[in-house]
Amino acid sequence: MRFPPGATRIGAAAAVLSALLVGGTVSACTADAAAVSAGDICYSGLPSQAYDTLDLIASDGPFPYSQDGSVFQNREGVLPGQATGYYHEYTVVTPGSPTRGARRIVTGEQHQEDYYTSDHYATFDLIDFGC
Repeated sequence: MRFPPGATRIGAAAAVLSALLVGGTVSACTADAAAVSAGDICYSGLPSQAYDTLDLIASDGPFPYSQDGSVFQNREGVLPGQATGYYHEYTVVTPGSPTRGARRIVTGEQHQEDYYTSDHYATFDLIDFGC
């Protein structure tokens, strides 16, 4: 199940606080929901530079930045928890930026498990290739 960015953390935090205040219990499901905050984005809604990045990923490069393809640690805990090495990150070029910018695609090991972030890992959207 996917939740809108931000809503998951607020809802889960409220559930935990409520349980603690009234002496209830916190389920593992609630705790897991707090760690996953990914929405969806249609493939057609991506910036054009994301298409370029996805094409490079599909063809194994060459990539414009040495960090592309490196393991993404998911330190923010926004994506579903997985073992180290499950996710890899790639730069989505930001026109006019003197640096790599904030936009990335993070891939998981499953087929078409590609996430887009425009805000340097604060939020992620799972790319829906069917729309």
